[in-house]
Amino acid sequence: MSTALHLAKPDDLPKLLPLCAAFHAEMGIDADDAHRENALSPLLEGAPFGAVYLMGPSRAPIGYIVLTFGWSVEFGGMDAFVDELYIRPGVRGRGMASDALTSIRNMLKKAGISAIHLEVRKDDEHTQNLYRRARFQMRDQYMLMSQTL
Repeated sequence: MSTALHLAKPDDLPKLLPLCAAFHAEMGIDADDAHRENALSPLLEGAPFGAVYLMGPSRAPIGYIVLTFGWSVEFGGMDAFVDELYIRPGVRGRGMASDALTSIRNMLKKAGISAIHLEVRKDDEHTQNLYRRARFQMRDQYMLMSQTL
């Protein structure tokens, strides 16, 4: 299977917002459309901090993946973070998330990115298994910590 990935642009925002809202509702993330639009718009407009890819048909995407970029001395250069990955519930379980992660990994490797990171809920074994199949590894000695500013 090959899940089509399309770099999202500003005119894709109306297609992206409902997908993002569904993901946030599913994950219990408290955000409204204004917050989502403010966070996504710079990426859609080409900000160097990240990118958004829509999955599936351009006219009716079935999901999206948000990548953000940073720098890691430990990993030897620019790295990427899968900030959000969502596929509509009705089409899950068909290998599209794994396929998208493989495509993203290959694309980032060709671009010189040294590592990809993501976070997953400790109690979400199903998603952890997906990420393990996509060759992500737990870093047992580390724990992601955050502070909202």
